[in-house]
Amino acid sequence: MATKRPAGDVVDRGAQELDTIAAVLLLERRDELAKLLTDQDVETLRHLINEGMGENTLRALTSDLAYLQAWSLAATGTSLPFPAPEALLLKFVAHHLWQPQQRAVDPDHGMPDIVAQSLREQGFLRSTGPHASDTVRRRLASWSTLTKWRGLAGSFSSPALKSAIRLAVRAKPLPRNRKSTKAVTGDVLAKLLATCTGDNLRDLRDRAILMVGFASGGRRRSEIAGLRKEQLTIEAPVTVEGGSPLPSLSIHLGRTKTSVEDDEVVYLTGRPVDALNAWLVAGRIDSGTVFRAIDRWGNVSKRAIDPKAINDILKQRAALAGLEPSEFSAHGLRSGYLTEAANRGIPLPEAMEQSRHRSVQQASSYYNNATRRSGRAARLLT
Repeated sequence: MATKRPAGDVVDRGAQELDTIAAVLLLERRDELAKLLTDQDVETLRHLINEGMGENTLRALTSDLAYLQAWSLAATGTSLPFPAPEALLLKFVAHHLWQPQQRAVDPDHGMPDIVAQSLREQGFLRSTGPHASDTVRRRLASWSTLTKWRGLAGSFSSPALKSAIRLAVRAKPLPRNRKSTKAVTGDVLAKLLATCTGDNLRDLRDRAILMVGFASGGRRRSEIAGLRKEQLTIEAPVTVEGGSPLPSLSIHLGRTKTSVEDDEVVYLTGRPVDALNAWLVAGRIDSGTVFRAIDRWGNVSKRAIDPKAINDILKQRAALAGLEPSEFSAHGLRSGYLTEAANRGIPLPEAMEQSRHRSVQQASSYYNNATRRSGRAARLLT
């Protein structure tokens, strides 16, 4: 069983080791992770990087591992064991998938207050209610993945565990919340862009973020924030009938969350390319990360912008445009791209080539909604 990392020099060394993989994982809580993760945890992450696992998947694994370690220390007093005994897996489910009604009559039901308080003080727990079942399943899947990469077998497929999750979900089903209440479709995007038409650095950067994020197929916020100049390749201009040639470039995404190829590629053409180039020139960015923070004195940082900042920028622009910020999030760029493609009659396979969706079922849901709304079945009494 792994033990908690000791304080002092060992933790400092752990922080230095995490620095060596920070370029891939974009670790924002390095010092906290250095206290939580064991030497073997860090070595496992480094091994996964060397194996070429996608950066988004690695970040998710690291986030889940940090939460699991913090929960294990709070709940049992020891670091996460590998392999995990079935009893501990069942305890994890019991602590996270509980019923508020039962908690009202049984204080011992669900996560103990002392465990919840510890997680809350460390910033790992914000909600006061039970977790979403999808979150619990994802963290168990991450736990299982890390177990397998250590060459061990766990009890993640045990009938008892599956039954516990199924019964907990059936007893208290949680509604699935959309990542973005409203999609950022073409009309919404136009309103957002109208708030950043100036030539100052923030307007140029935010305009490029919005246009690149949308036009590249609705990229995830981590992909936008982590974009590097070296991923951009200038392509031959695109000829449009009756118009001037349009500038074009390709974005090499590498391996993404859902990729089946080592290098996913999407393309930008026209105005998004102009907006991106204008930002690169104004920000004097010749290499490294493309989208960076800007301080109050107008200085452009050398470090990548935080993925959360993409969400904040979109909400800020929504407020300036007179929209309700709470109705939009960065994921709205992704859902909005496919919704707009459906509204314009672009074939689903063509749109998926740009969005890089792997699930036809997920991508087609946007098309189905658009078709149903404007189709004959919805116009029987017009």
